Amino acid sequence: MAEDWITIGNDALTAAINPLGAELSSLRDADGRELMTDADPAFWTGRAPILFPVIGLTQDGIRIDGRRYAIPKHGFARHSLFTLVSHDATQAVFALEDSEATRAVYPYAFRLELTYRLDGATLVTEARIANRGEGPMLASFGFHPAFAWPLPYGQDRADHRIVFAEDEPGKLKAITPNGLIAAEERASPLDGRTLHLADALFTDDALVWSPVHSRSVTYGANTDATPHLHVAFPDTDKLGIWTKPHAAFICIEPWHGIADPEGFMGDFKDKPGVFEVAEGDAKTIAMSIALG
Repeated sequence: MAEDWITIGNDALTAAINPLGAELSSLRDADGRELMTDADPAFWTGRAPILFPVIGLTQDGIRIDGRRYAIPKHGFARHSLFTLVSHDATQAVFALEDSEATRAVYPYAFRLELTYRLDGATLVTEARIANRGEGPMLASFGFHPAFAWPLPYGQDRADHRIVFAEDEPGKLKAITPNGLIAAEERASPLDGRTLHLADALFTDDALVWSPVHSRSVTYGANTDATPHLHVAFPDTDKLGIWTKPHAAFICIEPWHGIADPEGFMGDFKDKPGVFEVAEGDAKTIAMSIALG
């Protein structure tokens, strides 16, 4: 693990967080087996970027109070250096506040705090998005963790699946070749509540449930005899699942927002999934990863 990563651990899990992006960069079990991506540069070097204050691509920036802001894909948090606020054996807190650079692409005064906390065999991540300015603040937020595919328990890659907690009727959002949400939807690949993982699912980018009815999924091999990961997302109603064909990771991405729909040129407040934080208030969005 990199020297500047901040480590927390207990008898069940060890997590390491990179202050650059406050990115969860390693999650190991009690025997030291890595549960996250190998970050192979041949595919993707990300590990678990924090998506703020936008999700995905915008058609032509964002428009707020009549002004256009050229914000990058997935926002700027993932490329920003967070301050370490506090750190003990099982918890670390990181913070990012607005600056001249952020205000050039996003005009709000904010404080984004990321808390990583271990509770037994569960890693809880809480994002607290605070409005430090005058008037309401608009934002989107998403998690983007990339887990090892296959998990390090001896099962074949082809035997892995993701099982949703609830039925997920209806079609999925489709993504255009230039990364926007397509006007036409795509058929669901679910077998009941089960997504049987295969490279062919991702030749046209991510699978996107918007909305998703489940508030958790379980990821692992098609057997109850090996450990699984249970990913819970109580505060988000959209979910992306993504990899690059033949890569050794699978991303399970709870989102509060999505990329721009194709042709969308409206105000940021009208973009799907954008929420409002009142002056002096804050919004908390959580995700937990449990090994069981």
